[in-house]
Amino acid sequence: MLTTQSFFDLSQFPHASLFTEEKPVWDALNCLTTYMDSHSYPELNINLVPDGIPLPSSVILSNGKVFSAEDHSIEFGDTTKGGLKVKKDDQELVGVSVIMAGAIIMGNRIDIGQGVLVEGGALIKSPAIIGDCTEIRQGAYLRGYCLTGKSCVVGHTTEVKHSIFLNDAKAGHFSYLGDSILGQDANLGAGTKFANLKFLGGNVSIRTEKGLVDTGRRKFGAILGDQAQTGCNSVTNPGTIIGKGGILMPNTTAASGYHPPRTIIR
Repeated sequence: MLTTQSFFDLSQFPHASLFTEEKPVWDALNCLTTYMDSHSYPELNINLVPDGIPLPSSVILSNGKVFSAEDHSIEFGDTTKGGLKVKKDDQELVGVSVIMAGAIIMGNRIDIGQGVLVEGGALIKSPAIIGDCTEIRQGAYLRGYCLTGKSCVVGHTTEVKHSIFLNDAKAGHFSYLGDSILGQDANLGAGTKFANLKFLGGNVSIRTEKGLVDTGRRKFGAILGDQAQTGCNSVTNPGTIIGKGGILMPNTTAASGYHPPRTIIR
């Protein structure tokens, strides 16, 4: 019931090895630090991408190399659908990513995939792995150990730390995710907050029909299965697990524990 295979289709996820299908769905959070620490990160040109200060001008990333965006034209289409287009001398450059002026990159363990847009004002702390065609919007704050699949969105003033986004997962506006996992095509309404620490301390336990299950984790936000959604200004208590296709209605607080697939939480 609480195994990974019950929540996610990992067949297209680039980091499927992070998960073990027969283990509890939160096991990937236990493995995330080791997985990201062992990842091979490209070396960014510190002259063009200075560490810890806003980029003075936009840059493009191509085949692991960083170049000035001067003399390039950029078309800002829908990034998640491959709409970010970069041309030089009227020739389109394939698979190029863009980091806009004003973005802040902290640390040297950051891997940005192809067709990614990082808007000005975003702050990305090391380590981070950003999947292809993902959009990191203005004011986003990635606090470290953040991993996204393909075509994800980390939106305006959304804060993320030690969390995983599967392909097409989106947290578009004013959200907080700590120690959490978003399934494939999961979507957070504006203002969704995932609380990840109990007031009284101790490990987070999951309430199920068969009783409490100790996760062994002191910090544990929420896990949303594939195609699950939250409404605007919703909140989850620590250790909330929502099955595939589940819906958390707007202005609603979800109780800790397991909510089966296609449950509507009111």
